[in-house]
Amino acid sequence: MQLRYLDDLKIECGCDEAGRGCLAGPVFAAAVVLPPDFKNEDINDSKKLSPLKRNALREIIEQEAYAYAVASVSPEEIDEINILRASFLAMHRAIEQLPILPERLLIDGNRFDPYPDIEHFCVIKGDAKLMPIAAASILAKTYRDEYMIDMAQKYPNYGWDRNMGYPTKEHKLAIKEHGFTPIHRRTFKASL
Repeated sequence: MQLRYLDDLKIECGCDEAGRGCLAGPVFAAAVVLPPDFKNEDINDSKKLSPLKRNALREIIEQEAYAYAVASVSPEEIDEINILRASFLAMHRAIEQLPILPERLLIDGNRFDPYPDIEHFCVIKGDAKLMPIAAASILAKTYRDEYMIDMAQKYPNYGWDRNMGYPTKEHKLAIKEHGFTPIHRRTFKASL
């Protein structure tokens, strides 16, 4: 896995989101700037790592990154602007919170709403190719999972501590039986 997208001195920042395909909860995004000498053999696309490994790597990333930030967009906002735009907005919010201004954004995927005055490159499957994007995917996923596990205690009927709000059979059946909660995304009603 590569540390840099382009071999120059510009400050690169990896961005990724978690929770785009969920029926409930916010979409989370992270922005991560790694040091130029950063090395870690274990960092990978968060979906390929166990929860235990993700949480251990989150600690390392938070300790060793030059800068990182995590932000979210609420289910209400998702319903208002659509999930794709909400994913970009979450990334923008994370970038805004960084204590240093990056000079190049590396975005996981094939589309992005440009961030003012910072060049960006979309990298398909970037979370499996570039360390800053993989690090962002790990932070976004662990923060979102933590949120959904907390919400599972408030709304115990939906199995969110297991499915994290994704459209599993268990989750869909629980919606049929118990209805929607305040953190369900209403725009997904049609897909049930």
